[in-house]
Amino acid sequence: MRKRFLTLLLAATLAATSAVPVVTQPANVEAATKKTTKKSAKKTTKKKSAKKLTAKQKKTKADQAAADKVQNLIEKIYVQDNVKAGVTDMDLKKAKLAWDKLTTAQKKLVEDSDYFGRDTGDAADDDPLHWNHIGPNEILVVSFGTSFNNSRAEDIGGIENALTQAYQNKGWSVRRAFTSQIIINHVQARDNEKIDNVEQALDRAVKNGVKNLVIQPTHLMHGAEYDELVNTVSKYKEKFDTVTFSEPLLGEVGANGQSVNADKENVSKAVVAQAVSDAGFKSLADAKANDTAFVFMGHGTSHDAAITYDQMQSQMTDLKYDNVFIGTVEGKPADTASAQVIAKIKEAGYKNVVLRPLMVVAGDHANNDMAGNDADSWKSQFVASKAFDSVKCQIAGLGRISDIEQIYVQHTANALAGNAIQPKGFEGKNIKVSAASGAAIQAVSAPVSAKKTELKKGKYTVGFETDFYMFHMNDALNGKTKLTVNKNGKMTVYVPLASTGFDKLYVGSKSNAKKKGAKYCKRKTVELNGEKAYAFTIPVKKLNTEFTIACHGKDSGKWFEHTAKVTY
Repeated sequence: MRKRFLTLLLAATLAATSAVPVVTQPANVEAATKKTTKKSAKKTTKKKSAKKLTAKQKKTKADQAAADKVQNLIEKIYVQDNVKAGVTDMDLKKAKLAWDKLTTAQKKLVEDSDYFGRDTGDAADDDPLHWNHIGPNEILVVSFGTSFNNSRAEDIGGIENALTQAYQNKGWSVRRAFTSQIIINHVQARDNEKIDNVEQALDRAVKNGVKNLVIQPTHLMHGAEYDELVNTVSKYKEKFDTVTFSEPLLGEVGANGQSVNADKENVSKAVVAQAVSDAGFKSLADAKANDTAFVFMGHGTSHDAAITYDQMQSQMTDLKYDNVFIGTVEGKPADTASAQVIAKIKEAGYKNVVLRPLMVVAGDHANNDMAGNDADSWKSQFVASKAFDSVKCQIAGLGRISDIEQIYVQHTANALAGNAIQPKGFEGKNIKVSAASGAAIQAVSAPVSAKKTELKKGKYTVGFETDFYMFHMNDALNGKTKLTVNKNGKMTVYVPLASTGFDKLYVGSKSNAKKKGAKYCKRKTVELNGEKAYAFTIPVKKLNTEFTIACHGKDSGKWFEHTAKVTY
């Protein structure tokens, strides 16, 4: 029994042993190992790729966050009332500094990248006309404004310069104010050029001791902007001896769509003549023979003055300008909407169209709403109609047309002569609008004669005026400085400038300043209001008389030529 048990146990053990499979390596062990290694490498590569993608996503997110931050800063300063919105000069600086820190790629992500990124010309070409100590008589030129630097200098500056040339030698100083705080903020944030709003300009006039104030609006009509201007100025009327309102460009509104006047006629002739010339035609008749129509695009308004656009169309008809059409961005009045204007021109059979703004400036509306590439621009709509062989744009404001500038000059002359308008709220004794009071204003408009300049040896308090806002006496002196007369009667004036921007001054032309041996004005460094500035001792031949002075830019290394005058 025991042997049998052992025999069975042995047999079972052998059976169990033979049932266990023998584990063997594949024939090609090296190949298998490589295959496994490759699989592992692929997994590792996939993990690394995932990490790279995550890093890219993180960068994209960070770039967008930086762009959004700038967009938010832009939106904060894009306001019409800084006081109500709590916007300060520091907010304007922060927005620009944040923009400057962005990379090129990040700037493209800013929704309103054109705010800082669009090139609109050199702001240095523009003069904000806001310097102090100007005398008792001021012509305040009030415009809506534009952030397009080249248009601001050529169009608004063109009107201001024409008025300056007409009245600066008659005892009047020309100053600027804009009604759009949005534009003022934009220009200051982007270009560090400060322009007064109406309240700031009026406060400045009061501080300067201005007695006689003429308001010359550059607005086209007696519309909403004009009404707001009248309301603002009415709060200051008791602070001046006289306040006189001059007419806007197109004069009185008129009773109906057919009402026209001399201003509308003169403006129509001037703008059409310029457009025809710029288009390369000898006359409007030549353009008509070439199947060319001209469209002048205004802004449009819901104000009662909207009828002015219909009156301008009536004026074109009266002048037999059959191929001239008036339109508006807003389509107010309704017959001035783009679709209606396109239909009129198609019906008339003209195949070529020239678009030009009926606006004082060639700013955002002219560049974008009229000539832009978006589908809703006037140019795009005219092209999309497929009714015309060519659609061209002339981007130029009214303000740069000489004949238009002279209309403003004449309006101011009428105001000074007493033939001025009397807005509601100005029925006050200090508002000079009658012919009799006009004589009083004209009395202060007599040509300014030079005062006696034969001064004895000593020191005298004088003023120092220049023709350029970036070259002026330091504001810390409040417009007054010292003139020294020596025993031989030779005069010198001490002039600390606003900064260290100009490091050399030369009395004479810039060409002479460049010559070898040129004698520059003595210079020293001073500190005023905690900031360093250069102060110059300038020789003076005559008082109250303009003279040429060359200024050397410290950073640019260039010479600039300006005029200055010592007043006494």
